[in-house]
Amino acid sequence: MSRGNFPSFGISKTGTYVSALKNYNLPHFILEKVAMDCQSDLVKKGRIEDRLQSMNDSALELLHKVFVDCEEDVAGVFANYRFCAYISSMFHKCEILLNEKIQGVSGKAHKVPVAVKNNGMYVAVGFNKSVGGPINKKEAIKFYEIVDDIKKGEHGTLLTDGIYGSSVGFAGEALVNLENLSKARKKDPENKIDFKTASFENRIYSVTKC
Repeated sequence: MSRGNFPSFGISKTGTYVSALKNYNLPHFILEKVAMDCQSDLVKKGRIEDRLQSMNDSALELLHKVFVDCEEDVAGVFANYRFCAYISSMFHKCEILLNEKIQGVSGKAHKVPVAVKNNGMYVAVGFNKSVGGPINKKEAIKFYEIVDDIKKGEHGTLLTDGIYGSSVGFAGEALVNLENLSKARKKDPENKIDFKTASFENRIYSVTKC
């Protein structure tokens, strides 16, 4: 149930959430995802404050936990929300798609957690590890192979970026291996991909370019 134009003095806790969240550049697709997960209403247009006020208490509380308090959950859902918002901040005015299936040259359809489209073409893909141990060499190679397969397929013509995010860190050998693989392909301009790793630490993502 949305709260419409109810006076703010009756919703002090909610008002506190809105006051804090309106200062964050939360993309609309994140609000839509949270609204769906929390069975909340959401107005599609207007100021960020108006859209937040149209959401129910559960949705606002979740957004506050994720983006203001930067809490973690067992399943890693909160971390994935933050990663999606981070990707959105890197690609302004682009379309952000979640859990997109993209077919590679191998014929396999890869489930991509975050895909970025510009003028209808894929330009970036993002993967994130939110629970467990640090990303290891095997996981880094798998990530590289998926991005490479997509790049060489018919949907990857304009793909230029592969971003691997982590809330649990990276093993040193994983970073070195991904850097070496990335450097090797820069000799071929047509198949060049800018691989990036992004660690979530101290409430922000810090990027190490491979």
